[in-house]
Amino acid sequence: MNGRTKKPRPRLSLTRRMVQVYTAVLYNAHVRGWVMGRIYRGPLKTVCVPGLNCYSCPAAVGACPLGALQNAVAASASRPGFYVIGTLILFGLLFGRVICGWACPMGLIQELLYKIPGKKVKKGRVTRGLSWVKYAVLLIFVLLIPGYYALRRVPLPAFCKYICPAGTLEGALGLMLHPNNGDLRALAGGLTLWKLGVMIVILAACVFIFRAFCRFLCPLGALYGLLARLALLGVKLDGDRCVDCGACVRVCPMDVKAVGDRECVHCGKCVEACGYGAISVRAGKIVLAGSAAKGTEKGRRA
Repeated sequence: MNGRTKKPRPRLSLTRRMVQVYTAVLYNAHVRGWVMGRIYRGPLKTVCVPGLNCYSCPAAVGACPLGALQNAVAASASRPGFYVIGTLILFGLLFGRVICGWACPMGLIQELLYKIPGKKVKKGRVTRGLSWVKYAVLLIFVLLIPGYYALRRVPLPAFCKYICPAGTLEGALGLMLHPNNGDLRALAGGLTLWKLGVMIVILAACVFIFRAFCRFLCPLGALYGLLARLALLGVKLDGDRCVDCGACVRVCPMDVKAVGDRECVHCGKCVEACGYGAISVRAGKIVLAGSAAKGTEKGRRA
């Protein structure tokens, strides 16, 4: 023993990790799907879950909002997707990118990969610049390409088909590795190899870059980021108590410029780091975590 005591893990971080795990299990509660190697097609599959979770995962009980949005755009020439668009706007206005930080299985996978030891890439101007790429992905692969092919009466969910690592990891691999699905393995071709390569590159990047997919490529995070300032739930800053020390931005692993901006996933690290009690997790005016008075005197004395 060296006499050192292990620093206790902050309660908010533990709570968030538990919610992430419970959410991933809840999204994928159809255990029979793994046993049978078949996708659940019951009535719950018509409902979108908030986070990125592949529809084709054998255990998935709900629909992926991103896949549903692409399908709605692809079918827009014949029928408008008001339900999907309305659902996404509702999720965004209620939770914003809290969903990314607390209720997205793909976010959990990325964070666990980042725990693998190795040299990590620090955030900076380059990563902040790359954070805009996901908005281009949203525009091109989720809206424009599916919309273009919708006019030609050809459904094409481009992001799911060509990029989405969750679709490959949860859906394609989950189905093809099952012993009952030899027919699917026989159909695998160039597109499957492309998607597998994309997935490997993205997951490998997540070992060295915190939430690399979430920060640079995820169009669902981009969509929720557009509504971040309007969201009811999230990390909020009390400007009267803030002294602009910058501790909140420095401790944040994401490419934020300010608490609660479009890149913030509301993980709560800033709440735990603020010595002035200026940051809390709120639902409207209701404080859920952190206290407006927490640490104020300590911070002032410092």
